[in-house]
Amino acid sequence: MSLIDLTRNAFQSGLSASKWLSLCKLYISRDLTHASRYEVESALSSSVLVLFKSYPGDVNLQAYLKYAIQDGTLSLSTFVSTFLSAARSQDLHHTATLDILCKTTLECHYATGLPPAGSVVPFNESPVVILHTVHDCMALLRAACSMPTSQFHQVTTSASELLILLLSTVTDVSQVSTAQAMGHFADVSDMLQLPRLSTDVRHVLENFALSLSYLLGDDAKAAREAQMMHTLQLALGKGDIIGSNSDRDIITCSLLLYTLILHRADDFGSGDGDRAVVLLIALIRWTSWTPITFYTQLYQAAIACLAQEAHSQSRSRLAMLWRAFIVGRLPHLLSRFEKAVDIEGMSEADWRPAMHLALTSLLQRSDLLQKCDNVCQSVDSDNKAPAPQHIFMAELLHSLLSAGLVDLAYVTQANPFQHAEFYSKVQAEAQDNGQDLEPYLESKLMVDVSIPKITPLVEKLWQDPSSHAAFAQIVEKRFLSSAISSDLESLGHLSKLLYTHEHALEILSMHARLFDLVAHALAIIEDYDCESVGDPQSAVTHIGDVVLFLQTTLGRYHLSKCRFMLGERRLTADLLSSATIIYRVDDLQGEDAAAFNTWYKALFDSQIEGIEDSVLRHRYRSSRPRSLLKIAGTVLSHAIHLSAERKMEKSVLENGVQYFLDKLLIWTVGGVIKGLLTEMKHKTFLMPTYIEVVQLLLQPSSCPQPILGMLANTVLRALQNDRPPLNPNFGRHFDPTPIRNIALAALGLPAGGKVHNSSWTQYVDRRVPEPQSAPVNNALAPQTPVIQAIRNALASARAGKPPFLDIDRCLYCMNPTKFLFSLWTELTLASTMGELEAPRRIATYILTTPQPARSPPLLPIFLHLVLPSLIASADQLLPPEQTMAAELLVSVISSALTSALYVEWALLSACKEQRVVLGQPALAMARRLGEDLRRKTNSPTSNVIIQRLATSSSFMANFPMFTADF
Repeated sequence: MSLIDLTRNAFQSGLSASKWLSLCKLYISRDLTHASRYEVESALSSSVLVLFKSYPGDVNLQAYLKYAIQDGTLSLSTFVSTFLSAARSQDLHHTATLDILCKTTLECHYATGLPPAGSVVPFNESPVVILHTVHDCMALLRAACSMPTSQFHQVTTSASELLILLLSTVTDVSQVSTAQAMGHFADVSDMLQLPRLSTDVRHVLENFALSLSYLLGDDAKAAREAQMMHTLQLALGKGDIIGSNSDRDIITCSLLLYTLILHRADDFGSGDGDRAVVLLIALIRWTSWTPITFYTQLYQAAIACLAQEAHSQSRSRLAMLWRAFIVGRLPHLLSRFEKAVDIEGMSEADWRPAMHLALTSLLQRSDLLQKCDNVCQSVDSDNKAPAPQHIFMAELLHSLLSAGLVDLAYVTQANPFQHAEFYSKVQAEAQDNGQDLEPYLESKLMVDVSIPKITPLVEKLWQDPSSHAAFAQIVEKRFLSSAISSDLESLGHLSKLLYTHEHALEILSMHARLFDLVAHALAIIEDYDCESVGDPQSAVTHIGDVVLFLQTTLGRYHLSKCRFMLGERRLTADLLSSATIIYRVDDLQGEDAAAFNTWYKALFDSQIEGIEDSVLRHRYRSSRPRSLLKIAGTVLSHAIHLSAERKMEKSVLENGVQYFLDKLLIWTVGGVIKGLLTEMKHKTFLMPTYIEVVQLLLQPSSCPQPILGMLANTVLRALQNDRPPLNPNFGRHFDPTPIRNIALAALGLPAGGKVHNSSWTQYVDRRVPEPQSAPVNNALAPQTPVIQAIRNALASARAGKPPFLDIDRCLYCMNPTKFLFSLWTELTLASTMGELEAPRRIATYILTTPQPARSPPLLPIFLHLVLPSLIASADQLLPPEQTMAAELLVSVISSALTSALYVEWALLSACKEQRVVLGQPALAMARRLGEDLRRKTNSPTSNVIIQRLATSSSFMANFPMFTADF
């Protein structure tokens, strides 16, 4: 028996701390008489710490430790060193565990009344030993900052306090060698990049870094720079300054996969299958990976991303999207990829063994696969049947088998006990009804099946990624055929399904190109009228469903500023926003003026009851969707003015408003409310009436949930509770709180909450968490969310975790030039701390990944506008720093241009599209860059860049014109 066995048995038997320690003393006196005091105390401490793996955060184990320390059997200093060393293991990385262990240390220290030296560390301990303990404590704080926050366990606070105590004992660093000082200085510099550091601990770390810098001196700094330069050149030279230079590149693969998911509805997103394949082809060519390495890295990155999202409960929805993508979509993309990619010496059949080997490697990652299983079980929590073990891998193998990427023999060999158990829930349900999956889904989506009856099916589909592709294919095919044939009933039915059920729209966005569906829907809205329709009211209702589908889709995926092509016809979403504009009645002319008069009379004439078909068939075609959208807000605004002037009874106004909540006009409400809120800012004397009308329109009992969700952010920005009343004279006559609470509820937020109004939060995407704020009173603290997002990506890459950076969102908050300068500052800082590959890979991704149409291409801006300033700044640096800056520039320039060229080639070979997607052709950018560099004859940095690029055989093979320029 050992101390570990004794402690485990005592704990599981429920023994008190005093009885446990008595048994331990007896054991020590009999079996550990020859061990040193430190060894005995370490063994005693470890015997308790190891149990926290199985019993995280257990207060009884905490009581054991406290009693042993207070009794004197376990010294606090030994416990601190043992605990911090053990905390490096993932087994203790639980918020409650780390928090109570830190608090135990702090409470016992303060109870002694002694200074830290002599309590948390032994008196007269060597600074070298203390710094080793400090190093472990910084690792603990770094791990704590990566954990989700908890209102019950503030582990970052307690870990920070412990680090401050330990650093206070470091009073003399003269005994530390230069090499050790360099290592500690790099560790501190790395810690200072963490966004969640408190101001107190940041200040202490900065002072510690300053002390180390004095110790290093100029000679040591020069040696450190020379060492880093040597390492940099080795890393760059390994792959001849281009490519990923590594057979393990989770950074590039993770960034690419995040792009496919988060921009799934854009060009080159997951739903745009052919162009998504282009990015995969460009990746394998840029990295020069073998098929085995390519598939291994891609799937290792994919499950790492899913496991990372699964670890955060606040991002559970994004974890479900990752599961849907990896299981339901990625196999189909890879099937297209294998058919489209052309690698010398490789046939399509050669890819299957590569996939088998990649999956075999994946099966070894039981730690990540367990987290993936947790996602599968969480979405199927209502199912009372026990979930099979390793359900995620079973799902994935099933999808890969269905896509023809693996053999049945391999599936049986790799996971024999699971393959027989796995089944697609929806497919099994179809078989129970005697149908295959596709006919079963088609029968469930018929027009005569009401939307409420389809709801259970949609929820089952969302939990069954293996059936997503079939569902999306059926919906896409039926939607397009209905639009082409002007089958308004079928089109309206599908539109209502998609805007009513978020999951149905998400599945479709992952598998279908929404641009095509939106283009056909926009054409219907622009062209349709009710002149020859037998039932105009039903027709307008169906049109309204199409409009709500468009508004939901364009808003959710930020497509409202995009242009859509239908053959040679170019369409925009400007028509949908026409209802947000309140026109002067006198400015309406022709068809619009006639439509206004007809609808105003129908809605607000007390002598008329209901809207007759004659209104819809008015000879001026006032029922055309485009006319209704344009004049709806103006009609209601005019009625509000008349009511305020007492020319219309309030009851008439309220009755007219009720018509907007009827299915005939409900689809205009979104634009109407936006228009009224905008006009309210300029006509504050009518504010009480505007508020009353908006509140009537937003009643949850009558306004559909999709419309409430679509309008929530607009309403909250217009009625911020930290904004002074727009008109003090009327501020006491109305209370916007009920409207705010309705909007908050639509977003799933508690009543009375506060929403910040910044450019970062205005770009609403609830699938992506907003970065946590950081203090701004420190020079190293991020000044904007964009800079913080860049630092978070670099920190994740440095920690070996999948990085994430939404470039489109960054460019919404910051202009491209400023963003690129900020990016380069962070990349340079990372490179000076010894990070070489991560800055280059992240920079290449940012510069060469095709962005949505709403964002400008960044590579030309970087090469022709930002680079000259960077070169000028580098020329002013000291020679060692100048050389490092030049080498980093060479690395990014060569890697980005080469990646851009491969994107163009892949687009041409896979999609037969000869178009520019990165702003300018790669060859043209390289030619202009050569001309610009040649002009700077007096710039040492330019000369280094020219020399390095011109002597790179791989770069010159792709850009031979570069030689001619010199």
